[in-house]
Amino acid sequence: MSPAKRHAKVKMTDIAQAVGVSAMTVSRAFKGDTGVKPATRAAVLSKAEELGYVFDATAANLRQSRTGFVAVVVPSLENANFSATVRALSKALSQKNIQILLANTEYDVEEEERLIPQLLRRNPEAIVLIGTQHSKRTRALLKKAPVPVIEIWDLPREAIGHVVGFSNFDAVQLLVAHLVKSGRRRLGFLGGEAGNDPRGQQRRAGFVAALAQLALPAHRLVPLGTAPVGMTEGAAGLDRLLSQFPDTDGIICVSDLVGFGAVAQCARRGIAVPETLAIAGFGNYEIGRVCEPALTTVDVGAEQIGQRTAELVFDLLAPGNTRQGPRRFDIHPDLIVRRSTP
Repeated sequence: MSPAKRHAKVKMTDIAQAVGVSAMTVSRAFKGDTGVKPATRAAVLSKAEELGYVFDATAANLRQSRTGFVAVVVPSLENANFSATVRALSKALSQKNIQILLANTEYDVEEEERLIPQLLRRNPEAIVLIGTQHSKRTRALLKKAPVPVIEIWDLPREAIGHVVGFSNFDAVQLLVAHLVKSGRRRLGFLGGEAGNDPRGQQRRAGFVAALAQLALPAHRLVPLGTAPVGMTEGAAGLDRLLSQFPDTDGIICVSDLVGFGAVAQCARRGIAVPETLAIAGFGNYEIGRVCEPALTTVDVGAEQIGQRTAELVFDLLAPGNTRQGPRRFDIHPDLIVRRSTP
């Protein structure tokens, strides 16, 4: 190949000619179109790499009035379950060449209010929000947004648009029922302060409601500080709970991180788990699976939420789709019993 030919800009038609397909097929192969056979797509990508061709997705999207990304707003980057949801969402979206633009609010509704207009100015194809607690201005902006809005990780009474989530209120009642069935009657709850963590507050409310329905005391409630709370707060919270209510025989924690801290503190204090004190977490974090004893918990389907949200995005953005009314998908958490409870 001559130097002039070697340095000439490779075009999509060059690849099409080399592979023996149409330029349209090459374009569809780059976009991940499922209508292109895997062998054909592999041949196109291989030839493109050989010739040094780089697909200009930005230009292609502009021609189709698309930006090729979905905005995702999370309350914390440190939460492993939120990360699992975002990872599953990103992996699924990338199959159709859609990327995510991630924004972090640190559980601050005012920060979310500041971020939403910035995200909307970038013309995302959809907006996904972990959580359903928003300021009045944020709700107004999102209701007027020209793109699908999907709230996840909760089941709001008044959704802005579409929903993929579960009931934190109901999920924690699985733990209450399990502990009571095992013979525990003096249960405590370790969670964050009221205000900035609505999911944690719904778990707390579900805990109180479940005990009230069983005619059991529900006053052993220890706030651990502003969200996010974790292992350090869990250890300190255990000491506070037992100081105030030394006869407690079971504890439900707002997360597995808090539960791990409580279990670790029991080991330091020589308190047998679960013989003397049963402890349950929430969320099925990895740390809950490997701690000693392993934590009883609730699996909320973090990855399933991400995958289901991606499927909803694909459906909403599909050409010719007319089903734009609000859609709601309930994820059903599962109780996982391990050795930290009887």
